[in-house]
Amino acid sequence: QVQLQESGPGLVKPSQILSLTCTVSGGSITTNPYYWSWIRQPPGKGLEWIGSISNSGSTYYSPSLKSRTSISRDTSKSQFTLQLSSVTPEDTAVYYCARGVSGFGFWGQGTQVTVSS
Repeated sequence: QVQLQESGPGLVKPSQILSLTCTVSGGSITTNPYYWSWIRQPPGKGLEWIGSISNSGSTYYSPSLKSRTSISRDTSKSQFTLQLSSVTPEDTAVYYCARGVSGFGFWGQGTQVTVSS
């Protein structure tokens, strides 16, 4: 059974970098054909796909967030990381990591990130 767990600070100041890590257990992030994604849900809004990293390390980003987003991985730790720069209060959301790129078979529990001074 694949399990994902998000970790990172729950409070980020405006203009700073939001950084979250997803640790995967029960499966390898290099296994073909799986992709690994970040998704968020702002308060009162729907789910928003942020970006994905493939089993080979290729990255794909939402056009609306691409200029501020970077996803990387550490295969030795079975982790992939989200960095979102120049955050504003509009980036406040529950952030999820998941396996998949359009349909998501496994999800982390989600972590609340608040952007506030």
